[in-house]
Amino acid sequence: MVYELSLNEKRLLVVLAELSDDADADEKGAEPILLGEKLNSSFEAVIQYANLLESKELCTVERIVSTYIMRTAEGEQYTIDGLPERQLYESFDVHIPMNELNRHPLAKIGIGWMRRLGWITIQDGIVTKSAAPISDLEQALIHINDTNDLDPKISKELLKRGLIQENEHVSYLIRITPDGQSLAEQGLDLREELGTLTSEQIISGSWRDQPLRRYDVTKQPKRIFPGKIHPYQQLIDEMRHILLAMGFTELHGDVIQSAFWNFDALFQPQDHPAREMQDTFHLAGSRSLPDRWEQVRDIHEHGGETSSTGWGNRWDPEVSKGIVLRTHTTCLSMQAIAQHPSPPHKAFCIGRVYRREAIDPTHTPEFEQLEGIVMDGGVTFGHLMGYLREFYTRMGFEAVRFRPAYFPYTEPSVEPEVYVEGLGWVELGGAGVFREEVTAPWGVSCPVLAWGLGVSRVAMLRMGLRDLRELYQSDIDWVKSYPLISTGGM
Repeated sequence: MVYELSLNEKRLLVVLAELSDDADADEKGAEPILLGEKLNSSFEAVIQYANLLESKELCTVERIVSTYIMRTAEGEQYTIDGLPERQLYESFDVHIPMNELNRHPLAKIGIGWMRRLGWITIQDGIVTKSAAPISDLEQALIHINDTNDLDPKISKELLKRGLIQENEHVSYLIRITPDGQSLAEQGLDLREELGTLTSEQIISGSWRDQPLRRYDVTKQPKRIFPGKIHPYQQLIDEMRHILLAMGFTELHGDVIQSAFWNFDALFQPQDHPAREMQDTFHLAGSRSLPDRWEQVRDIHEHGGETSSTGWGNRWDPEVSKGIVLRTHTTCLSMQAIAQHPSPPHKAFCIGRVYRREAIDPTHTPEFEQLEGIVMDGGVTFGHLMGYLREFYTRMGFEAVRFRPAYFPYTEPSVEPEVYVEGLGWVELGGAGVFREEVTAPWGVSCPVLAWGLGVSRVAMLRMGLRDLRELYQSDIDWVKSYPLISTGGM
């Protein structure tokens, strides 16, 4: 069989053959450090050459992993000063009141261990010493560097207390195979190989007599992982580009908002459950109310000049001045309407929102939300469904349908659903036409279409994830393997 070997592979094979001749039958093999000394190469380089030879079945590379135990920095300190229970034991004479002993900085951990070891007794609030021989933990901690053969219970306790740590040591043993031995005995050309040719060598033809380095054109090159945008950010950018292409403008705003814009401007009553601490992050301080806040107050209390009867409750401006972390991006849509009450207006916002949610595979206390509005004379509920269908289709969802729904600040309202293979119909947001109570305070008389969706839910469907938290974790392997450019399909 003909082998194409590089010079470094040949040199390693010769050294392995020489060592094999000098070794006993059961000890034929060498560590990379020894081989590196003979080859004047690094540890890593020797492993690389050996792996190449192994792929040709000329040597074997055995990876040996061993575990050893060593003291942590805290364990080292306690080896000098003594464990907390020992230090606490030696800090008082035969008797001490319990309340006085509790003032010692090591009392929290030391008292429990002294009782567990039988070093003290406690009666009527008085701590009394007993005999305190060296414990198994102390003995093990002192001699940890002399032996790694610890009792499993002792080892578990020291690990739990953070006094020792387990480390792995990886070593390699490289052995020549019979085929490698035979090839080395036949003699190998160890002349320096040329990887590049000069113009003089080509013109003169001297390259024909030179040992040229051979290249395997069928061998795959090392995979390169270039810098890339995070997959979740790719999806957000894709949504942004779709909406910009549909003629929308993007809105931006602070994550800290007044309760007025976050709740009151959307006709949410001040005693609404969404304002309670379990749903909203309330912050200290306050913000002044904007112009036309009186119209919002009147609509809440009795409907103002609209056909509504309002909520019938007293509206407190001080409550409205409170500040919160925004619970949705609709507050930015409301401010855009207030600043530009004259149609036409098409805008969207993609931003992070915050709610007091228990963290689980489908909920996190902060997530991204996409919000869109269309304000123009003559737009209808049908236009709203058309916009939504177009957006979701461009996002790669072929089947889209709508289900009637209820939202406090839109009427009529729907929930768009998309069909996902294996999951069926999945709800992806909410939409509707802003109620008169929402738009009238700002002098808007034409319809305002509004819709929003949770970006992370779309991301889970598009990326095939089952846990929302994966979007925010730094899983480098996942980021590397995810396509550099999103295709926009399912």
